[in-house]
Amino acid sequence: MDLITPSFGLLFWQSLIFLAVLFVLGKYAWNPILKALKTREASIRDALNIAEKARRDVQLLQDENQRLLAETRMERDRILREAGQMALDIKEKAKEEAAQSAHRIVEDARAGIRLEKEKALKEIKQQVAELSLLVSEKLLRKNLASDKAQKELIQTYINELKSN
Repeated sequence: MDLITPSFGLLFWQSLIFLAVLFVLGKYAWNPILKALKTREASIRDALNIAEKARRDVQLLQDENQRLLAETRMERDRILREAGQMALDIKEKAKEEAAQSAHRIVEDARAGIRLEKEKALKEIKQQVAELSLLVSEKLLRKNLASDKAQKELIQTYINELKSN
């Protein structure tokens, strides 16, 4: 029966040791663990906020690109309408002139429209490229911020080179 029921002295010393271990852990281990957990939680929250902001920025850039494309199309249509009207006016005035002179004026107007259109498209392409580079730069900085991510990227490139 002594094996099943411990003595009072044994219970006393086990309780005392348990309380001492609990005190030491509470004093020196719990606070650093809780602090590390809070720090990790804050870093995860910050990373999620950054990712959400990047997503919103990308959406804003896409919306801006759509708006610019719509404006460009409207401007192109307006220019084409104005050019069409100008061509009609030129044709009415040029009826009295020689056919060759009228044809040259119409071709000059079309070339001007084409150049303006190409110029507008080049500007849009340049802006889209700059915005894409900015987004790519932000994403690469975020994705390659840690040494681990950089090493993984390098290892992936090495594996691709080996397979080729």
